[in-house]
Amino acid sequence: MAIDARAGSRPRRDASRPGVARRSRLATGPADHDEPAPLPEPVTMRLDGKVALVTGAGSPDGIGYATARRLADLGARVAIVSTTRRIHERAGELGITGFVADLTDESEVGALADAVAEQLGDVEVLVNNAGLASRASPEVLRPVAQLSYDEWRGEIDRNLTTAFLCSRAFIGGMAERGWGRIVNLAATAGPVNALPTEAAYAAAKAGVVGLTRALAMEMIADGVTVNAVAPGTIHTAASTMAEIKQGLGTPVGRPGTPDEVAAAIAFLCSPAASYITGQMLVVDGGNSVREAQFR
Repeated sequence: MAIDARAGSRPRRDASRPGVARRSRLATGPADHDEPAPLPEPVTMRLDGKVALVTGAGSPDGIGYATARRLADLGARVAIVSTTRRIHERAGELGITGFVADLTDESEVGALADAVAEQLGDVEVLVNNAGLASRASPEVLRPVAQLSYDEWRGEIDRNLTTAFLCSRAFIGGMAERGWGRIVNLAATAGPVNALPTEAAYAAAKAGVVGLTRALAMEMIADGVTVNAVAPGTIHTAASTMAEIKQGLGTPVGRPGTPDEVAAAIAFLCSPAASYITGQMLVVDGGNSVREAQFR
């Protein structure tokens, strides 16, 4: 379902033009070595007053919902979005604002950006969580030889295009203000490892990491950090019994929880993570580190 574009919405800034922070640096040229270096941001986890948008937060047992709750607890003014109206139930439970939009549709992402700005203000923290599989929209599990083009495009659009469109919609404003945080949800599948039948999903999540690193370098002079979190086996409402059993085989001996992933995301969204950008943080109970199982 689409969000109605708001009448009289403010024109969006041309993202190709340098923001105020970058223009000021370009105007002053190299720093005088006799001048003291600027002080770093205070090391704090608080996000008081900052506007945060979390995508893909329709499930009460999912990573997006847990992330929205944590960011709200840190003082952020949080908006969440999903493709169905159940997002309004989640928003009501958390006391935040919910929106409905198809984030694979460029025009709907634009309407979302206008609506969030009108109701909450300019987005300073963006968590691109949309794309993780659910029971309603399961991951396509099929060998490449049997994978249709539409299935391939669907996985790429759901997991990678959503992050691209949402990031593009908000980076201009972040650059203009000289501060921002973007955290993209990758996965261990693709960037770290892969299994047969998941080529489209793995390719999309590997693409998320590539997007994260490229965007981090583009935005670094504007005070915007861009990072990725790569969950391993996480026990959500969408988890299959096979996935849960897989989690029991990790070095920790259990699957992870959405709140454990949300804790990593929240840190990267905070002022305390000001010197971290272009990185991928794996949250998998050590599973990707272990070389072999010993019993």
